[in-house]
Amino acid sequence: MFRQLRSGDVTGRGPSVTSAKTRAVTPRTSTADRVVQSVCPYCAVGCGQRVFVKDEKVVQIEGDPDSPISRGRLCPKGAASEQLVNAAGRVTEVLYRAPKAKDWQKLDLSTALDMIAERFIEARRNHWEDADEEGRPLRRTMGIASLGGATIDNEENYLAKKLFTAAGAIQIENQARI
Repeated sequence: MFRQLRSGDVTGRGPSVTSAKTRAVTPRTSTADRVVQSVCPYCAVGCGQRVFVKDEKVVQIEGDPDSPISRGRLCPKGAASEQLVNAAGRVTEVLYRAPKAKDWQKLDLSTALDMIAERFIEARRNHWEDADEEGRPLRRTMGIASLGGATIDNEENYLAKKLFTAAGAIQIENQARI
C-alpha cells in the first residue's frame, strides 16, 4: 500500500506492482533485425502477417494491422504459424520407407521427385479411361486423387488443381473445405 501511495499508483496496477524482472523483459519483436510482410498460409481468407526476423531466423509472427482483410487479427492457427518454421519436430529432410520396410531412409530431393513422377505417370497410364462403354469421351484417370493441404496458399492450391485437372484426375479435394 505504501508503494502505491508513494508512486501515485493508487489503483495498484502500475509501477508499484511491477517487479524488476518484469521491467527488464523486452518483447522479441523489439530486437528483430527486420519485419517482413506476409500472408497467413492456412486458409483462403488471406490474413496479413508481420514476420519478425532476427539473425535470419523467424522469432515472431503477428497479425498485420495494415491488412485491410484482418486488420491485425489472426485466428489461433494463424497466430501459431511461427511453429511451421521453428517447431523442433519439423521434418526438413526427405524420408522414404520402402514397402514392408521397418525403417525410414533419407533420400535426396531429386531422387524423391523422380520416384513420385514415375509413379504418377504409371498410375495415370494404368488407370486411364478414354471413353465410356457407349463411346462418349471421358479423358480421365481414376488412379490419381489429390487432397490439398491448408498450409499452402491460394496460388499454390490453384496450381495443384490445374496440375491434377490437366493430368485427368477428377478426385480433387482440399483439407480446408472438408
